[in-house]
Amino acid sequence: MGLQELDSSNGALLPFYDPDTNVVYVCGKGDSSIRYFEITEEPPYIHFLNTFTSKEPQRGMGWMPKRGLDVSKCEIARFYKLHERKCEPIIMTVPRKSDLFQDDLYPDTAGPEAAMEAEEWVSGRTAAPVLVSLRQAYVPSKQRDLKVNRRSLAQEGRAAGAAGSAGSAGSAGSTTPPPTLPTANTARLSAPPALGTGTAATPVWRGCGAGLWGGGDMG
Repeated sequence: MGLQELDSSNGALLPFYDPDTNVVYVCGKGDSSIRYFEITEEPPYIHFLNTFTSKEPQRGMGWMPKRGLDVSKCEIARFYKLHERKCEPIIMTVPRKSDLFQDDLYPDTAGPEAAMEAEEWVSGRTAAPVLVSLRQAYVPSKQRDLKVNRRSLAQEGRAAGAAGSAGSAGSAGSTTPPPTLPTANTARLSAPPALGTGTAATPVWRGCGAGLWGGGDMG
């Protein structure tokens, strides 16, 4: 058993554990942050990864089951933060350069089918959850095809040829060069740089645990 001190707040904790990735998310009611840790079988057993912080405190927190996530974007968790008058989704993703299905992020997970009836559970029976694969939900990114319009290329070629022939004919007919006009020393004013517009950033996971997340970032 491992002990991890969080803070001195007296709010109720809302833990969410993902057995597929061995990551536990800890949310505090009335708090504005989500802390997440990796659980391993070696000491010290609990490895702090990172903290997601927002401006407004949460009144409650829920999350989407693993089979409802977007596996094509390497989404590993989706929270629903309850505000006073709205519900805000918070998405946790792992950046991967590969376009293949990530087996280490999405092992077989618990499906919607129950492993046993309620009467069997009351009688003392235990059963493992019925697992399903998320590979069928993966949609690879579409590769953009390069389309070449032969008609436009032919028209551009003819236009370039006509311009070249006209230029050569004009140079052959004129024997004296045109007079050059004097240039005035005028200052050139450069336009001020355009101001960029900011975009909303997604929650970033930049932790280094001892297990699955030792070589990657999460954002």
